[in-house]
Formats: sequence, structure tokens, C-alpha cells
Amino acid sequence: MAKATDGDTAPVPQRLLAAATRLFAEQGYDRTSVQEIVEAAGVTKGALYHYFGSKEDLLQEVYARVLRLQQERLDAFADADAPVEQRLRDAAADVVVTTIENLDDASIFFRSMHYLSPEKNKQVRRERRRYHERFRALVEEGRRSGVFSTATPADLIVDYHFGSVHHLSTWYRPDGPLSRQEVADHLADLLLRALRP
Repeated sequence: MAKATDGDTAPVPQRLLAAATRLFAEQGYDRTSVQEIVEAAGVTKGALYHYFGSKEDLLQEVYARVLRLQQERLDAFADADAPVEQRLRDAAADVVVTTIENLDDASIFFRSMHYLSPEKNKQVRRERRRYHERFRALVEEGRRSGVFSTATPADLIVDYHFGSVHHLSTWYRPDGPLSRQEVADHLADLLLRALRP
């Protein structure tokens, strides 16, 4: 099997994650062996177990790194000095763009989440809930200030938006008719239309 494209100069954890992501996307998590991952990364099993305790830890990290990026960006949008409508729109579009940029990671995770142990699954859900709560807080801030309608429950609106985001991997294609930014803009506009009084 060929080595990961990051080359021997990338740090070992990055090489392992790149190899695991590619193999999980191509073959599925359950059909990928630790041996295939280390061969593709050009490292030993000892190196893998030095940085990751198991193949399951690699699966968790594939998604966790995207979620960390999205949380940092959401926090920056939420804390920005801009009207709440702009901050929410920026955050709504950004989660679409960053998901599309990391589509393999997201699709691997949603296809393979059930392979995580109950404790790891709970940990990931906790992090996702933190993200959703910060996003929902923008909706609620807009409602308190009278910018957004209170007709539809905030949780339903947030779940509707993230349902669209989570299904991107089933239909989005880089060579399709819409760029990732166009998809992001359309979905963010749909969210805001649902919130306008």
C-alpha cells in the first residue's frame, strides 16, 4: 500500500490521521486494519500506539479535530463586534464550508460513530452539544433583541440547520453545480429566512 501523501516530513500524528482518514473513507472503518494504517503512514505500530491508544482513538480524533476547528471559529463569530444577524449568518455559513472542506472526516464519523465505545460516544456528543448550544445562544440573543421571530422553537431551527449540514456528504460533489461557498450562502440564507419575523 502507498504511503500517505503528507510525506515523511509531516509529524507522525498528522501522517497517521491522514492515512486513517483516507483508508476509512475508501474502505470503511470496520474494514481497515491497524497494519494498513501504519503502512500507509510509513510508521510502525509502536508509533501509532504512542500517539493513539487504538484505532478507535483515531476514529474519534478524525471527527474531533474538525469539531475543534468549528468550535474555535464559532466562538470567534459569536464574540465578534457585529449585529447578531450577521454573526449568526457568518457562523451558519462557516459550518457548511468547514464541513465541505473536511467532508471525508464528517462522512466517516457519521457512518462509523456506532463503533465508538459508550464513553467516547458520550464525550463526542458532549462536544457537539457544546457547539450547538453556542450556536443556539445566537438565535436566542436575536430573539431577545427582537431581530428574530419566536414562532418556531430555537432547538428545532438549530436542528434543522445542522440536519442539512450533516447530510452534505450524501449529495455534495466538488464538481457539482454549486461551489462550497454558494451552498453555504444558500443554507445560511434559508436559516435566516426561517428566523425573520
